[in-house]
Amino acid sequence: MIKVGITQGDINGIGYEVILKTFADVRMAEMCIPVLYGSAKVAAFHRKAMDLQPVTFNQIGNAKDAVANKVNIVNTINEDTKIEIGQSTAIAGDAAYKSLEKAVADLKSGLIDVLVTAPINKHNIQRDDFHFPGHTEYLEERFGKDSEKSLMILAKDSLRVALVTGHIPLADVPKVLTKEKIVETAVRFDKSLRRDFRIGKPRIAVLSLNPHAGENGLLGSEENDIIIPAIEELQNKKILCFGPYPADGFFGSNEFGRFDGILAMYHDQGLAPFKTLAMEDGVNFTAGLSIVRTSPAHGTAYDIAGQNKASEESFRRAIYMAIDTFNNRMEYDKAYQNPLKKLYYERGGDEAVDLTKEEE
Repeated sequence: MIKVGITQGDINGIGYEVILKTFADVRMAEMCIPVLYGSAKVAAFHRKAMDLQPVTFNQIGNAKDAVANKVNIVNTINEDTKIEIGQSTAIAGDAAYKSLEKAVADLKSGLIDVLVTAPINKHNIQRDDFHFPGHTEYLEERFGKDSEKSLMILAKDSLRVALVTGHIPLADVPKVLTKEKIVETAVRFDKSLRRDFRIGKPRIAVLSLNPHAGENGLLGSEENDIIIPAIEELQNKKILCFGPYPADGFFGSNEFGRFDGILAMYHDQGLAPFKTLAMEDGVNFTAGLSIVRTSPAHGTAYDIAGQNKASEESFRRAIYMAIDTFNNRMEYDKAYQNPLKKLYYERGGDEAVDLTKEEE
């Protein structure tokens, strides 16, 4: 059974609320072995504050001691940690960081199989050891190898959105957008759709940068100079890419339903429509790395924290996706680990030559 590591996120946000609501359904602990990195006392505080259904935690000292059919919890913070629901505090940032660090260490050691992260506050978690705009960039530094780069994908059912540029100021997007960057991102997106989502021949829609796809240069030249050449190069690589599509009409006309993936040029271009369509049950998936990490598509939601208003659906789906992705990768890798040998016969000869064998 897959061990799912879960970080507590910001203890003043809705993280514990969605965690408690998710595991109030005992069937969740029957489909995986959950390991929560946090505090049973903090969980009890949130449960009592909102009168939520009780969840029994199995307190363990190490993830290797986690057992099936229980919600296991590894303590990562001081028992007297101060909770200020709905507030951003340095204490909450420290608690979120310690939970994440311990979970990542266990993921590296193989004590857990996948990671699901509750929302953090990107400001209060900053410190000497965490200087990233979010989980995605942090995990890339911890797990990325020479040629591996992370890719944030927002997904709900057949709607999957990836970003060429992520957490950067909007004014910087045209400066960093290049044909090479689009091609590189689309190649990673295509690989993830095949391996993580098990889509045989994924169709990817590429969005434009400018309104109306630039109107042939009238509203910007990036489409003609960068995006269209990138799409042509991707098509030469046998990747099924199409576009560029103006974002407004693309989403407004439901054209996105014809594609397996959507490649947006910048953060809000892709995430604003995605969250409009799937805020309650969308999932943030970190692709491109050797590890599997998912999270709910929402943030800390301080404005409704402690009020029993948060939906757990996105968090529950994040767990489902982490498990499915782990299994999909195993099946994909098994299917492709021993490809059939490519043979050819020399003209006029009867003996087959193995193309996969290096010349001596």
